[in-house]
Amino acid sequence: MFTRIAPRYDFVSRMFSYGMDGRWKRLGVQNAPLPKDALVLDLACGTGDFSTLLQSRRPPAHTVACDITELMLTQARARGIRDVVCGTGTSLPFADGSFDCVFVGYGLRNFPDLDAGLREIERVTRPGGVLVTLDFFLPSNRILRRIYLAYLYAQGYFWGLLLHGSPRTYTYIPDSIRSFVSVDDFSALLERKGYARLDARAFIFGGIGLLWAVKRGS
Repeated sequence: MFTRIAPRYDFVSRMFSYGMDGRWKRLGVQNAPLPKDALVLDLACGTGDFSTLLQSRRPPAHTVACDITELMLTQARARGIRDVVCGTGTSLPFADGSFDCVFVGYGLRNFPDLDAGLREIERVTRPGGVLVTLDFFLPSNRILRRIYLAYLYAQGYFWGLLLHGSPRTYTYIPDSIRSFVSVDDFSALLERKGYARLDARAFIFGGIGLLWAVKRGS
């Protein structure tokens, strides 16, 4: 599926985030407490939005972009991102404590095993390192949750039919959110997994969350 949607991934990300996707990602990068000469993992990188922003900040961070879909990495290379690795988030091909920070954009809710993915992220992050994640979440309010999922389903149906001739192409987004968690529940999960909560911001009535969390042990 991600191979199929890779050429239109950026456009769809903007549509499903109501045009605010770029602003949220810039906020994630600007507020990440990175050391000088930071080495950053852009996990589930897609076409490399976070890597592009990290390389253009001052001082720039060195990034390694990792995704399970080769065509996404092809798109990232076309944007000038040189260090790319094909890999899965639940079994990362990196040594313990390799990175000062891990960024994950719209990826964690798609992991087949969230606990395993978080363990791997924690493993490859040095003590005192940072996890920054931007994703769709379940609104805590049940009424808002139903409205939000119904709206995303309608959006997915429309764009899937228009762009691919298949209305089910993008309805995976609300389907994946249904089995995910709220921003508050995810923050609590990170604390149980060895992170100290640094900051969490919710947008779209809790349907989008941007979180910064510091790995304990510094």
